[in-house]
Amino acid sequence: MSINRRDALKLGALAPLAFAGRPAAALADTSAGQGGPFRFAVSTYSYWHFDKDKYPVQKVIDQAAGIGFDGVELLHVQMDNETPAYLNSLKQAAFRHGLSLPMLSIHQDFVSPDPKERQEAVDHTKKCIGLAAKLGIPAVRLNSGRWNTIKEFDDLMKVKGNEPPIAGYTDEDAFKWCIESINACLPDAEANGVVLALENHWGLTTKVENLLRLFKGVNSPWLGINLDTGNWPDDPYAGIEQLAPHAVIVQAKTYYGGGVWYTLDLDYARIAKILRNAGFRGWISLEMEGKEPADTAVPKSLDVLRRAFA
Repeated sequence: MSINRRDALKLGALAPLAFAGRPAAALADTSAGQGGPFRFAVSTYSYWHFDKDKYPVQKVIDQAAGIGFDGVELLHVQMDNETPAYLNSLKQAAFRHGLSLPMLSIHQDFVSPDPKERQEAVDHTKKCIGLAAKLGIPAVRLNSGRWNTIKEFDDLMKVKGNEPPIAGYTDEDAFKWCIESINACLPDAEANGVVLALENHWGLTTKVENLLRLFKGVNSPWLGINLDTGNWPDDPYAGIEQLAPHAVIVQAKTYYGGGVWYTLDLDYARIAKILRNAGFRGWISLEMEGKEPADTAVPKSLDVLRRAFA
């Protein structure tokens, strides 16, 4: 069907009338659905804090749909297995509920003087990139790793992630190993269309300047930043401002019932403003890290995020 200039002008004049009588809130939602430009996921981790018994991932998908989330972030170590049948069951469950799977969160450690250990971490990351592609997941959470000179995570939290290097090595060595290892994963990321999202996580990336050094050292469109609102040894807002322009996804922490390791009183209205000012329009993925049961704490957390980002 063709359209001439006069008909086009008529359609242009009528276009504003198509929205007449619609409430302002409805108009505001036309660009990206409920909650404006942001979409909200829940990490399966919110229901399982590395306890003895795993909370089933498929059950989280069912819960998320009932609560009103837009998606579910999968924690790799929480999955039952990696068989095609299991992966397909998760993919189908999300589809039937109308949910997206925005990120696969995995663990690896590139901070090791042993080339064999680093290669194992690279191989694991490549394998998980493939898993993400099979699940239709567009991003994989990446860790830099840490020196592991402080063995217990509880003890690492006591020193706010400030871990000394292995004797005979420095952080300069760690930067080199991490950049080389991430670069080794990038061809697989690009080939599968999966973005690697490097997190401000405890370890080498505890400090914002260290994370940005790695990010800029790699300098690839297939590496972004996973901005975690809770992983801060000091004032979170200054760090969030620095990372926001490079963020491809945000993990939003809440601590109902008191945190498992620590508790932060985060101002999400302030965080939302920082992200908006930086032009961020991506996923907000909830990580409820409190001791309150997830069945009550997760819905409350979603309400807080929706109101803050509305």
